[in-house]
Amino acid sequence: MLLSFRHLTSTKQLTRADADAILAGATAMDQVLAKGGDERLKGKVLAALFYEPSTRTRLSFETAMLRLGGSVITADGFQFSSLYKGETVEDTIRMVNQYADIIAMRHPEQGSADRAAAVSDVPFINAGDGPGQHPTQALLDLYTIQKERGKIEGLRIAMVGDLRYGRTVHSLSFLLGLFADVRFTFIAPAELTMPEKVTSFLHEKKLFFEETGDFAAGLDCDVLYMTRIQEERFADHSEYERLKLVYQLSATHLKGKKVTVMHPLPRVGEIATDVDPLPNAAYFRQARNGVPVRMALLEMLLS
Repeated sequence: MLLSFRHLTSTKQLTRADADAILAGATAMDQVLAKGGDERLKGKVLAALFYEPSTRTRLSFETAMLRLGGSVITADGFQFSSLYKGETVEDTIRMVNQYADIIAMRHPEQGSADRAAAVSDVPFINAGDGPGQHPTQALLDLYTIQKERGKIEGLRIAMVGDLRYGRTVHSLSFLLGLFADVRFTFIAPAELTMPEKVTSFLHEKKLFFEETGDFAAGLDCDVLYMTRIQEERFADHSEYERLKLVYQLSATHLKGKKVTVMHPLPRVGEIATDVDPLPNAAYFRQARNGVPVRMALLEMLLS
């Protein structure tokens, strides 16, 4: 199935049909992965432009392209690129268009993805634009929820931690808004509550949400989506130090609970390592799911 978009910068641009098609495509790509990949994108080149630190997103994009027989060229680090010399995002994208068939870019400035997509002649994917959006993370999160819980509609989703600056929870909230009867519990300190752009969207969609600072409110939900407090988003380091471990999940919290634990990673202390062996600890499976989801997107955008 063809998608309704050529460039992916935000989950808000996806339709329900897009989401369903990508989920189906990821399921098919899991079967391709089980066979060691194939050559359907042979001759195609992905430009992976990562101007902000990344491990999972970058490696899974590159793995996805290589598993489909394509090739990857990279630009790694702001200080090692022409952006450091003052080149605009627009000129960088126009230049990379001469080399690659598709572009995935992470950039520290919110709005940089929209600027890039506006001038790109080849399909463009936002791999994270500062505190803005991270649409492919939301898609792999959605795929993980479907695999772990067997459905998406009717679930209770708790999101915990840095909800103000966390682009992953923003993107996932917008995406879950396409599904019926999803209920949200937002758990954050007062300084890091979910921004109005998300809460107003949920009001518009008539989806239930509650906001609290009580960590226990998430333990009886279907999905507990933990996030780290992001040091890089704080101008005042003392505020980060005060808040960084405000919520800490341990195996003791999960005794007798069936909640699926997710995290976009990296974690910095908000999930204890004694949670890792538990069957409902899904965050490393979640990271793996980035490969089939990005394989599906690459193929569909290059069709």
